[in-house]
Amino acid sequence: MLPDDLGNATLAGRIALPQGPSPVLIRDGFVEDMSAVAPTMADLLDWEEPAALEGERLFPIEALFERTASAEAGSFLLSPIDLQVVKAAGVTFAISAIERVIEERARGDYDAAAAIREKLEARIGGAIRSVVPGTPEAATLKLALIEDDLWSQYLEVAIGPDAEIFTKVPVLSSVGWGAEIGIRSDSHWNNPEPEVVLVADKHGRALGATLGNDVNLRDFEGRSALLLSKAKDNNASCAIGPFIRLFDGGFRLDDVRSAVVELVVEGEDNFRLEGESTMSEISRDPEELIRQALSEHHYPDGFCLFLGTLFAPVKDRDEPGRGFTHKMGDVVRIHAPRIGTLVNRVTTSKAAPPWIFGIRALMRNLAGRGLLNAQAPRS
Repeated sequence: MLPDDLGNATLAGRIALPQGPSPVLIRDGFVEDMSAVAPTMADLLDWEEPAALEGERLFPIEALFERTASAEAGSFLLSPIDLQVVKAAGVTFAISAIERVIEERARGDYDAAAAIREKLEARIGGAIRSVVPGTPEAATLKLALIEDDLWSQYLEVAIGPDAEIFTKVPVLSSVGWGAEIGIRSDSHWNNPEPEVVLVADKHGRALGATLGNDVNLRDFEGRSALLLSKAKDNNASCAIGPFIRLFDGGFRLDDVRSAVVELVVEGEDNFRLEGESTMSEISRDPEELIRQALSEHHYPDGFCLFLGTLFAPVKDRDEPGRGFTHKMGDVVRIHAPRIGTLVNRVTTSKAAPPWIFGIRALMRNLAGRGLLNAQAPRS
């Protein structure tokens, strides 16, 4: 669950205590409740130095492992973000651009995808990997692809000046480590999207990194890009965690730039899928994506940003040529050595526990605990 170099890391997260959801820090081998000085994660990350705050020691980290080994792990270890807006950047890797064009051309039909993939990779595979988005070289490639009738709205955001940035799910709706992750029950072609997630404050300053699964419904988005919200925003469709590793002298944004994100999917049918994203191959720098996500908007409670994925599963699961799609009961593991491991089991959005604890419920809970008058952050 935790980073390989845990002894050098400061981790921020949220757990469900009997009195309600509480921000915690993990350091020096203990889990500390920070709710008295920071009732929400947004408050905690507003402090100039969150790791300098004093919390209440709850239990040693070994007890955390015991709690998360139980069947109720998903309701104990919460998503590490709360009031932050959940944003996502799409088509930030060359291979993801190719796969999105395939979805668009195949209209969500995986039977037609193989032939389209072969043609696209032959024409643009190498070129799109080497071109820098928004440059004159990218504009030249665009003209060539238009002439070949290969241009797509997905290639526009892959190599054009503007990144694809969208809102993934509502505030407070993401699930954490151990929770079930949901796929629409009427989707028949879908896959996990293992990603690094940056967490930023209201000024757009990246404060730390965690992991996320930005579930993708290839049949929905493939039929029309205007179905993006139905493809992305569903009950339990966004997993984040297990913890935010805060940036400090031993863990910086450069460590995100060089990270390798590994994915393993294990099915109840004994199917196993492995893959990885090498962040050094990202087409747009993480800081540039943060800048474009902030744009001219103001996020008073901060935001987090999925950085996109290199991984696009094409391994056949059942019939040859039909590619990969999830089956209920799949266990998805996303791992980055210096961030940790996010684990979730796949179900349908209909069968996943309903999301009922929204902003009003949180405010009422904090008011009842007398935490809304906590000392304000200094930043």
